[in-house]
Amino acid sequence: MATAPSVSYSMTVRLEVPAGGSAVSQLTTVVESSGGSVTGLDVTASGHERLRIDVTIAATSTAHADEIVGKLRGIEGVTLGKVSDRTFLMHLGGKIEMSSKHPIRNRDDLSMVYTPGVARVCMQIAENPEDARRLTIKRNSVAVVTDGSAVLGLGNIGPQAALPVMEGKAALFKRFAGIDAWPICLDTQNSDMIVETVKAIAPGFAGINLEDISAPRCFEIEARLREALDIPVFHDDQHGTAIVVLASLHNALRVVGKRIEDVRVVMSGAGAAGTAILRLLLSAGVKHAVVADIHGVVHAGREDLVSAEVDSPLRWIATNTNPEGVTGTLKDAVADSDVFIGVSAPNVLGAADVATMAEGAIVFALANPDPEVDPAEARRTATVVATGRSDFPNQINNVLVFPGVFRGLLDAQSRTVDDEMMLAAARALADVVHEDELNANYIIPSVFNEKVAGAVAGAVRDAAKPPRSTEPGSLGEPTELTD
Repeated sequence: MATAPSVSYSMTVRLEVPAGGSAVSQLTTVVESSGGSVTGLDVTASGHERLRIDVTIAATSTAHADEIVGKLRGIEGVTLGKVSDRTFLMHLGGKIEMSSKHPIRNRDDLSMVYTPGVARVCMQIAENPEDARRLTIKRNSVAVVTDGSAVLGLGNIGPQAALPVMEGKAALFKRFAGIDAWPICLDTQNSDMIVETVKAIAPGFAGINLEDISAPRCFEIEARLREALDIPVFHDDQHGTAIVVLASLHNALRVVGKRIEDVRVVMSGAGAAGTAILRLLLSAGVKHAVVADIHGVVHAGREDLVSAEVDSPLRWIATNTNPEGVTGTLKDAVADSDVFIGVSAPNVLGAADVATMAEGAIVFALANPDPEVDPAEARRTATVVATGRSDFPNQINNVLVFPGVFRGLLDAQSRTVDDEMMLAAARALADVVHEDELNANYIIPSVFNEKVAGAVAGAVRDAAKPPRSTEPGSLGEPTELTD
């Protein structure tokens, strides 16, 4: 699949060129003939003989960017200066910071923000621990916790290398839902230690977002933390993906005129995301689902599932799917199916495989950056195609969900998150796309649609049904101490 220049590989190159002649036009020609794209060209200094120009260029990869710079260096009369990778510049020193909500201008401010005034607030919380939600950052704080074992498509790169992703997640929480999120990168991949550490830091947070923890450990860690904590635990790689997929499927089915209980769904991938998607689809009414992993179609009689060592999530899939007893390969299962959902590996299907699907086929090829099937190829016969990429229509992106989900959970002061809340979030996200907007290339709104986070938050808040209290000072009825 051809790759277009991307802002992810954007750089600004400082050049000095002769003031006269064709040097400036040569710059653009060299970049574009090399497969790059000039997105900005600024003259930053000028003299009688020379110009200083900053050229901003989008490339397709790091190697491609280096190739373009080398060709620019070879233009006669051009002097190459500083080359700045714009993505690395954005990450320089980190992407987030802590700031105070109140100015500390004098001794009075200091006495209230810190000692001695803060002692009164401490004692209030000691007497009534629930007041921590009103009187501290706990009311609006989420911990983004990872062990760095399954970061993006990069694999097990460790906690320090995972930190840029966790910072980005925290920035998105703030941008889209006004939530203060804190990256917590743990230098252990021992499940017991992760559970105990998160339990130990939980008092400072109103929610836990687990991130980029490899399967099958992520299932155990999430289940144990949900059992142990009195705040919601949400594994975004599982549940965020599942909610967006369900919302997208709901609208795709509206486009093709089919009902969720009637369609035959084939999934590629039985890891964390695949299992969570499957669970939510079944809760939403899917009755005919088949799952395939690297060993082929999952079914109760498959040889490796008889082994005592097999992971329980795979056993669960075998028990709860494939009512027709389909066997064989993914390609075998896809034939005559209505929906394909891929959360697995690149290029596991081809155009010919998609052509064997039923009329009005729906293809969600979500492996990133290279999907399970080339979207352009899939569109030859499929009616609706979605990916995880931003350079094709219908991007299925978790940022559509997790800020709004946590906003709703925090507003409801929820102590858990369950299927009903996730189903409500999916319905609300789907409904952001109005009937007069819906078409095969627009089944899911943009992440920058201003209605998304509020709609999801409201649905989750209503589904959470927080308990109300009339006792003075309770969290149900805010007192004068609430800001």
